Amino acid sequence: MRKAISRITASVIIAIILIAVGLLVVYLTQQPAGTKTTPYTVATSSPTSTVSTQTASTPATKKIKVAVLFDVGGRGDLSFNDMAVLGAEKAKKDFGVEIVYQTPRSLDDMVPLLESLSKSGEYDLLVLIGFLWTSPLNATADKYPNQKYALIDSTTGVVRPNEVDVVFREQEVGALIGVIASGMAQSLNSSIVGAVAGMSIPPLWKFHIGYLFGIKYFEKVTGKKIDLIWQYTGTFTDPQAGYKAGWNELEQGATVIYGLAGLTHVGMFNAVIDWNKQGRGKAFAIGQDASQEWYAPQYIPVSGSKRVDVGVYDVIKMVVENNWRPGILSLGVKEGGVGVWDLDGVRYFAEIAYETGKLKDLTPDQVVKIVNETRNKYIPQYVWDIVNNLKKLLEEGKIEFKMPSNESEYNAIISALLKGDLNAALSKGSV
Repeated sequence: MRKAISRITASVIIAIILIAVGLLVVYLTQQPAGTKTTPYTVATSSPTSTVSTQTASTPATKKIKVAVLFDVGGRGDLSFNDMAVLGAEKAKKDFGVEIVYQTPRSLDDMVPLLESLSKSGEYDLLVLIGFLWTSPLNATADKYPNQKYALIDSTTGVVRPNEVDVVFREQEVGALIGVIASGMAQSLNSSIVGAVAGMSIPPLWKFHIGYLFGIKYFEKVTGKKIDLIWQYTGTFTDPQAGYKAGWNELEQGATVIYGLAGLTHVGMFNAVIDWNKQGRGKAFAIGQDASQEWYAPQYIPVSGSKRVDVGVYDVIKMVVENNWRPGILSLGVKEGGVGVWDLDGVRYFAEIAYETGKLKDLTPDQVVKIVNETRNKYIPQYVWDIVNNLKKLLEEGKIEFKMPSNESEYNAIISALLKGDLNAALSKGSV
């Protein structure tokens, strides 16, 4: 394990990924008019469903300027932050807006940076990516009532005319993935699944609740017991920490591990790859946010979607069309904001990886073929049936998840789920 960690240092990974993301931007912006770019309504059921596209509006005549501010993690995570870039670059292409990206040097730099940009009056919209911007926005927004803000993946809890908060119902995607992970583990004659998470913050609390709910829902339907190993690493930017956490979970018997830590869980992917290549047993990883199957399709047969790109695109579109709607925009399965990437999504991101030189040993067609074969072998139809039944309950609004307001409430829900009380996680309906 130590050799593997030293072989793939965090600096090398970050450098390669940043180059790839830069080339991705070039690829996106150079596509001819009318070319299919990002699939804006993602299928969330079986791998045979399709992805459709959202028609873009007419570009604005006025030049709109937008600043996209990452948290201290920044770009290059192949996941959350890079999905934000994808949405911003599509808005740039569709509407002709000017996009500027910035990353604060540290947590202490977040408020001064936000103050400086707000005071300048230079930007029509400031898009803040990630939960860590919540407090800085609360400290700044009221001072600059003419500056529009969009907070992605959190809410300040304050209704302001100059603020839109885009939140995701992570419990929903977590629940669908929980069912799939459980079914895959059963196919491997295992009863243990894992997760490598980033920081203990509200979006991750919701993922935890959903993932555990999906596992317990699988237990309820099938009668097959599944145990969960959940581990917070405290970081979204450290592949070595992800490798170590992933390896530890594999040693504890986990055969399927869900990545919920941005760049950190790329290290977990590497641990799963090494575990298989060293002949220690069959194990799989699951990606999140973007379709991450292309990274190692033999070992990552499925990814959950969290459409940060849709959220970023939609708030920029509000400004372009002079249709500002302050308040909270909540995206879940029903809105296409979260789900499970189907094969069209897998192909789309594999093509981007191929065009940017990141996918070197396989073609996009080969990635799709491997993923499809692996899904067919290790995710039986009965598992997809359970997923689709749960998805239907969510789409029709028959069940809704609670939103934990604090860590104590989060812990209470997890405790109840571990005891088999699935309804403790629900604010509406029952299962």
